[in-house]
Amino acid sequence: MEIAQQIIKGDRTALGKGITLLESTLPVHEKKARELLAECLTHSGKSIRVGITGVPGVGKSTFIEVFGKLLTSRGKKVAVLAIDPTSEQTQGSILGDKSRMHELAANENAFIRPSPSSGTLGGVTNKTRDSIILCEAAGYDVILIETVGVGQSETTVSNLVDFFLLLMLAGAGDELQGIKRGIMELADGVIINKADGNNVTNANNASMAYKRALHLFPRMENGWTPQVSTCSAIENTGIDKIWDMITTYDSQMSASGYKNKNREKQNIYSLHNTAKEELGSKKYNLLLVEGKFKMLENELIKGKTIYQLLNSF
Repeated sequence: MEIAQQIIKGDRTALGKGITLLESTLPVHEKKARELLAECLTHSGKSIRVGITGVPGVGKSTFIEVFGKLLTSRGKKVAVLAIDPTSEQTQGSILGDKSRMHELAANENAFIRPSPSSGTLGGVTNKTRDSIILCEAAGYDVILIETVGVGQSETTVSNLVDFFLLLMLAGAGDELQGIKRGIMELADGVIINKADGNNVTNANNASMAYKRALHLFPRMENGWTPQVSTCSAIENTGIDKIWDMITTYDSQMSASGYKNKNREKQNIYSLHNTAKEELGSKKYNLLLVEGKFKMLENELIKGKTIYQLLNSF
């Protein structure tokens, strides 16, 4: 496909059109979207995928802009997939992340794509995984996924990324009371944002509280100890330490083989989720009982797309 070749060459306009094609609900676009995904899949997989979550008002957009500018200044190509909540009444989304990150949006080494959640739970859309593949095929080194910030259900994003970053606030009440155990157990890094002005002491105290609290959680299966740090996106302080944290994690997980193993696990998770959505629960459960998914999982690991596998049913 011509659009696939343009994406692989790094054309940002083609990448935007490709993601629009993936997100389209029109039946006429479905076949083209799946062909596009199949062509791009072989060129994907070489980025660091970072999920960024936190409650509304924690400063995710400001943080991502400053963080993205740091990465591009170091020669990285950065893609931001920002998920905006969809209105229950109008079914519309503001999709304002490009205007909130106007400096990063103007950077030729950055790509920002806001997408509506369209009622999907878990802080991401059901096409986020496919969009990641297209961004990687376009040559982006770092994929930042900004979730809608809905709290406990954000855990879905951890099944899409290599590193899960949780942004928190200090001075907004009892910090430990604000911990959501489900999401805290999945965080690879906890960052206390807005550590500036009169809030520096509060941020440092909150950092210590989170460090103590994390020791109460079970050890992560990959051997990583979640890190806690403070930063100020407004004053641009502590941002470089966060990138050091992520690259240290990525190096360790790549060296141990955990990164590839975890991505295989995530792909299998997506296969089962997509199968339920595409085939319906009744058909999915029947195939599960018949043991058909083991074969599909093996084919998926070999490089087939989820949609190619499900077409046989």
